[in-house]
Parts: sequence; C-alpha cells; structure tokens
Amino acid sequence: MENKSGFSPAGRAVLVKYYDAPARRESVIVIPETVQDRLNMLEQRAVVVEVGPVAWPDEPARAKPGDHVMISRMAGAAATGPADGQPYRFVNDRDIFAIITHRE
Repeated sequence: MENKSGFSPAGRAVLVKYYDAPARRESVIVIPETVQDRLNMLEQRAVVVEVGPVAWPDEPARAKPGDHVMISRMAGAAATGPADGQPYRFVNDRDIFAIITHRE
C-alpha cells in the first residue's frame, strides 16, 4: 500500500486508514458524511499504511503495510492527511491486536 497521506509515523507509531466492512457498504440506509466520520473513529477495522521505524522492538512485527487489522477502539490520534485530505489514525504498535485474514 502506498502512503499518499503526507504523514510518516515516528517511533512506535503505526499509521492506519479505516475501511468499511462489507456489511456496512451494502447497507440500504444512507449515513450522512459527517456522521460517517464519527462512526469511522469508533471502527476497529483498518488497513496499515505505514509502520514507524521502531515499532515492535521486542517482538516480531504484528503487521505490515497493506494488512487489514483490528485496532483498539478509540486508540491513538485521528488526523486528516495533509496531502490527500483523507481520515487516518496514528496508533501505538501495541494497539494492533489481530490481522483480518478473511474478508467477505
């Protein structure tokens, strides 16, 4: 996955981008964009965009760019990419607790 955000994570930070679960994309209910942004902040599914240089110093890497992962709810800091205007989140390396291996 190419990092087009304009951010580069430092230290143990991991830059992730939310993605909609298939069930939410296929919903009949239309959710306004402002509400969708708030829902995304609570979402636990994300794609790893870039990993900081010292993430997971004492264990094998939990994820790499392009991996779909589950992150701790409300972890890290939300930010809008200065280069592409998309929503991202910086999470601590320990806030990634699973790789999603099966996606519908």
